[in-house]
Amino acid sequence: MDKIYLNDLEFYAYHGVFDFEKEEGQTFFVSLVLEMDLAPAGTSDDLNQTANYGTIYDIVAEITLNHKYDLIETLAERIAAAVLEEFPKVAAVTVRVDKPKAPGSVKFHAAVEIRREQS
Repeated sequence: MDKIYLNDLEFYAYHGVFDFEKEEGQTFFVSLVLEMDLAPAGTSDDLNQTANYGTIYDIVAEITLNHKYDLIETLAERIAAAVLEEFPKVAAVTVRVDKPKAPGSVKFHAAVEIRREQS
């Protein structure tokens, strides 16, 4: 299966279990891999035959910026579901959400990655 990669979309958002995370916010990075047949787009040079990167960005931005989730797992699930709904030609999507400044006394970078298929 062919793949489209959108890497490290950067957002300042308000996700986390702790109140201060929802109040102060922090930077998140979202990366996606869309699995689909790219031959129709490649041979026709027709944007309608592929997944529009701008539309994908808008979907991710709307979900990431306009909602506050406790878990980045939930954020990833919402993004995956919305992408699959918007683009029926996408067979599967992998969503990775990075939280570079996870809270706690020890500094670490947390991330989740999920892969969901079209039903």
